Amino acid sequence: MTDARVPGDDETAFIAAARSTDAAPFVLLTERYRRELQVHCYRMLANYEDAQDMTQETFLRAWHKRASFRGHAALRTWLYRIATNACLDFLDKRDDRTPVPADLPGAGSEVRYLQPYPDRMLPEDPQESVVARETIELAFIVAVQHLPPRQRAVFIVRDVLGWPASKAADALELTVASVTSALQRARVTMRGQLPGRRLDWRSPAPHELSDEERGVVKAYMDAHERNDLTGLTALLRHDLRFAMLAEPTTLIVTAKDAVDGWVSGGLFQRGHDDWRCVATTVNRMPAAALYLRTPDDPEHRLFTIAVLRIVDGKITELTGFDARDKPWLGLPATL
Repeated sequence: MTDARVPGDDETAFIAAARSTDAAPFVLLTERYRRELQVHCYRMLANYEDAQDMTQETFLRAWHKRASFRGHAALRTWLYRIATNACLDFLDKRDDRTPVPADLPGAGSEVRYLQPYPDRMLPEDPQESVVARETIELAFIVAVQHLPPRQRAVFIVRDVLGWPASKAADALELTVASVTSALQRARVTMRGQLPGRRLDWRSPAPHELSDEERGVVKAYMDAHERNDLTGLTALLRHDLRFAMLAEPTTLIVTAKDAVDGWVSGGLFQRGHDDWRCVATTVNRMPAAALYLRTPDDPEHRLFTIAVLRIVDGKITELTGFDARDKPWLGLPATL
């Protein structure tokens, strides 16, 4: 990196750590950036487990490249550059990390590798958290996946992190003109993927759930626990968008079709009629963890997590994720 700057305390300490064979100072200085780097990798990859892996890869690369750090850029900037390129290298090697056309005509595409992001793993820094909801909502993460990888990286470092064009160009080894062009194309795609929603992702946005959102989540859980299909249906907007991941061919774009599918799949019938629910949040969005007890089991076991987008008191998007064998969600396995 070639930014003209005077190294700060972190940079000076890191340069000293880089000259040492003791890894402890290196770990102490870099570990504080883990959460924000993992969120950055998640925005690039839309998959929590991949983001974990690439964050660890970032630290490994930083350790091996530590002697090259001269303090010309902030340590944080240097780590973000490594993380971004680790994600780009990952995407270059994978042919299953792009959206695929939905089987339903006119429904667009699906990101079948999408995973939820547990709020407990978000950065603790208030300045990071204040923009987290707008830039980590599922709709935003899915929209970003429709950008080609390098264009995706440009969009994230420019419009999410707020880097100037020269800094982004240096980090991505591009010209300023290339960065500007890529950003313009990315913004067009994002407007197409998120019609009617704001694109100024750097503006502060509230991330606490509203009373309305909490009320709808409670009503959604109560309906499940009472086996109340009518009550559940009443919470859905008619143009509901429903998907169950990571199963293919589950994208549905009307409430009626979603309910019909749930009924035909046996919802609230024997074997799928003994539910316990826990309110939670992922991706700074309201969610309900659904626990199912089958007839031969004494315990309710974590089954799915339903992530809800709520507008004017109705559920407009419902994304279900298989929550089994995912301890990183931070949810109890049984109730």
